[in-house]
Amino acid sequence: MTDVLRRGRASLAFGFFAQGVAFALLVTRIPAVQDRYGVSDALLPVFLAAVPVLAGAGSVTTEQLVKRVRPSRVLRWSQPVVLLALLGVGAGGHGQVLGLAVALGVFGLAVGALDASMNMLGVSLQRSYGRSIMLGFHAVYSLGGIIGASLAWAGAHWHLALWVSYLPVVAVLLPAALAGSRWYVDGEPAPAGERSGEGGTVVFALLLPLCLVMTFAYIGDSTVSNWSAKYLKDVLGGSEQLATVPYNVYMVTTLVGRSLGDLGVRRFGAAAVVRLGALVAAGGFAVVAAAPGAWAGMLGFTLLGLGLCVLVPQTFAAAGRLFPHASDAAIARLNIFNYVGFLIGSPLVGALGDAWSYRGAMLVPMVLVLVTLGYARSFAAQPDRYGGGHERPRTADVGRGSNGL
Repeated sequence: MTDVLRRGRASLAFGFFAQGVAFALLVTRIPAVQDRYGVSDALLPVFLAAVPVLAGAGSVTTEQLVKRVRPSRVLRWSQPVVLLALLGVGAGGHGQVLGLAVALGVFGLAVGALDASMNMLGVSLQRSYGRSIMLGFHAVYSLGGIIGASLAWAGAHWHLALWVSYLPVVAVLLPAALAGSRWYVDGEPAPAGERSGEGGTVVFALLLPLCLVMTFAYIGDSTVSNWSAKYLKDVLGGSEQLATVPYNVYMVTTLVGRSLGDLGVRRFGAAAVVRLGALVAAGGFAVVAAAPGAWAGMLGFTLLGLGLCVLVPQTFAAAGRLFPHASDAAIARLNIFNYVGFLIGSPLVGALGDAWSYRGAMLVPMVLVLVTLGYARSFAAQPDRYGGGHERPRTADVGRGSNGL
């Protein structure tokens, strides 16, 4: 049984890694995609907004799918679709806007299913382990994002066509992901009368605090990913070369924080880790807003990576604890607010920056992250559930591998 768990954990970790690579390869080459297809500046935001909207639809669809098939099957087939859609984005040419729309639409729908099913398996596997391992999965995702962004930089540096950059990555990741998927481990299904929720339903009033935390976390994350370079250059007076550094610093510190985060959860509990993460992230936004120069701003982005990195994995884990008999449904619904935060964050900061000031705009995600402190009790382990002081080192019932579907 222990070998089943280890193989399941390793194969799922690779799935998170592959997703991190693929997503970074897309979002970091948006300017190249725009140039390749001749998409106007007016039309580009529509394309970019459509991806998270469709991802939300994919997450909703996954909630219904997992009532009939196990999450491992959704993950097994959504990951190749994401990779092939990425290749499709790079395969078109100038003027083929309809082809780009189709490829991005497929990418968005599949990403929603992929994100939801990955985290469903992560939560069920954590339950089988009886201790915190979710941050480790998201750490591997961050590692994939760093590698994907580095590959994108290399493609841009060498002026490679998009399909030339994407094809080798897809050729490596796709067969590896399919091979690894045979070792996915699903949790044991809840009794038929309980599968739709805790006592028959997922109570949204219980899930709402976690939905808000997820939204606030992604507003913070999208603020860094979309505005850090502009902020460092235009507001803090950094050079164009230095302006490329904050997001890389943010990603590296995210990786470090998530790599160590599970140890913190096991030692101090999820609620304490979330509180500390929220305080550190709020401090990071405060430093960025008040920074007198570029290097002080870099310190703020470093703190942001260390603080924000724990919120999303622990939010998924908390949903699994709140709804142990309906964790799949709860996670699928919670995952929608990932995309809500992404949709709100970038335009919110941009609008405030233009109407007021970008320094002032940084205070808004700071306040939202601080609001997370009021919901930290939702992350505490309950006496009748795993987690916190009740974590166990191992369990005999680990569920079934996906081969048993």
